[in-house]
Order: sequence, then structure tokens, then C-alpha cells
Amino acid sequence: MRTIKTAVCAAVAILIAQYFHLENPTAAGIIALLSVTNTKRSSFETAFFRIASLILATLIAYGCFNLLGYHAIAFGCYLLLFIPLAVRGKMTDGIPVSSVLVTHYLVAGDLSFALVKNAFLLLFIGAGVALIANLFMPDFTKKLQKKQSLVDETIKQLLLGMSLYLGGKGDGRQCDRLLDNVVLSLKNAEIAARQQDENRLFSEESYYLDYFTMRRLQVDILKKMNQLVKETHDKENRVVVTDIEELLQLSSLSFSEHNDGLALQDAFAKVMKDYRLAALPQTREEFEQRAKLYQLISEFDHFITLKIEFHKKYQANVGKKKPE
Repeated sequence: MRTIKTAVCAAVAILIAQYFHLENPTAAGIIALLSVTNTKRSSFETAFFRIASLILATLIAYGCFNLLGYHAIAFGCYLLLFIPLAVRGKMTDGIPVSSVLVTHYLVAGDLSFALVKNAFLLLFIGAGVALIANLFMPDFTKKLQKKQSLVDETIKQLLLGMSLYLGGKGDGRQCDRLLDNVVLSLKNAEIAARQQDENRLFSEESYYLDYFTMRRLQVDILKKMNQLVKETHDKENRVVVTDIEELLQLSSLSFSEHNDGLALQDAFAKVMKDYRLAALPQTREEFEQRAKLYQLISEFDHFITLKIEFHKKYQANVGKKKPE
């Protein structure tokens, strides 16, 4: 898609430049080729910085060419001054384009108003055509929803797997594989969500990016919980272990985008109450196991809190059509 868009933009830019009888019309095509980006927002930024870059380049070229003449040494001095200033002004993308347009002044041996106007018109046409083309971007909402479903389903399986492992029925290696899978899925999902945000020019809300960030933070917690589950073998506190097992199972069954986490918070409070009422540890090993159980419960509390806070922030959007 981008290849076709780039080819069409370059051809259209050259045709427009030729229609207006501009000098070096092919430069407009090259500028269009370099200005086609992946997102709407980046295309606007590219156009803005290239215009600012050409203004700076023209001013520096005017000084260098008038002082040193229109030859290679003057162009070299121009680059020595222009490149550091452009980098400092975060106009790096404009360096090649502006410098190519400056060579038009160099070859002509003149920096008249007509040549300067010609250079800016070439830039406006090339960047403008690319900008218009970049306004037509595909909507990634359905793609993001599929990634969202994949991430959530994997986390559900992981929670169930940890619950089964606590009950002596699961496989710790399966939980490890699920963790690896969800980490990779989240990485790809966040990239797609950022691209979607970059294509929304007039909205600061980033539902999907915030959602995947929340899930990534939850997965970081699940990594710690998974390790603690592997280290838990407390027969003396079977009641507490069973409570945690049931809590993880409940979390797996109710896990969804729409869950506000409040019911899980109530279930967590019951588990914490049973933990506090449990008999005190009598040996060092029991004490260490009790500490691991407490850490496991505490991590799960953080896990729930992340979803509750997210739900409060996006309560109006959860379960409804997401922002475009």
C-alpha cells in the first residue's frame, strides 16, 4: 500500500510542478517520495520541519554564497553551519531535502527571489501531495481488537494455569510458555496502538495504548506471581493456598475488558482475612512459606488495582465503541 502511495505521490508532484513551469520539477517528486510516512501526525511534522529547515538553509546559503561565491567550498561551509543547527533544531529529516534545493542556487549561481520562490514551491508541492495522501490511512481498530482478545485470552489461561499449579494439577512450564507468548503479543499490540494514535490528529485519548500498557504492567506482576507459585508448597496453610487458588480461578473466569475489578477486590479481602486468621508459623520453613504467600497475595492486589484504576479512567468507553 505504501509503495503504491509513494509512487503515485512522486508522479503527481512532478506533474504539478511541470504544470506550473517550475525549474527542476523532478525535485518535487523526490521530496514527495521522502515525505510519505507511516502516520498522519508524522506527515504533518515532516512537512513543518522541512519548511523550517529550508528557511534556515536558504538564510545560511545566502550568507555563504555571497561571502565565498557560488562554488564547492562555499557549499561545504554551508553544510558545516547548516547541519549542526538543523540537528539542534530537531530538523534532521530536512537536511537532505533542503541541501538538494540549495544546490539549485549553487548551480544557477544566483539566489534571486525567483529561485527561492521556485525552491519553496517545489517543497510545498512535494510535501503537500504526500501530506494529502497520508490523510487516507487504514483504521486499525479491528486489528487492535483482535490483538486485545488474544492478549486477554492468554492472560486468562495463565491465571487458570497458576490456579491449577497451586492445586497440584498444573504444569509450571505451560505457564512459562504463556508468559512468553503474552509478552510478545503485547509488544506487537503496543506498536500497533501507537501507530493508531499517530493517525488521530485531534484526539489526545489513547484507549488502546493505555489498555495494552495496563496489561503489560499486569503481566510484569504475573511474572512475579508465577515464580512465587512455583515456590509455594505450604501444606500447613492449605486453607490459605486453596483460597488463593480459588481467587486465581475466579479471576480467570471473570477476566475481560469490561470487568471493573471490584468483585475481585471483595474476593481478595476475604483471602486476606483468612490469611490473617491462619495459625502462626512454627518453623523457619513455615515462616518462609507464609512470607511467600503474603507476597503472592500482595502482588495480586496490585494486579487488581491496575484494572480498577484503568476502568475508572475509561469508564465511559469500556464496553462501548472506542475512540477513533
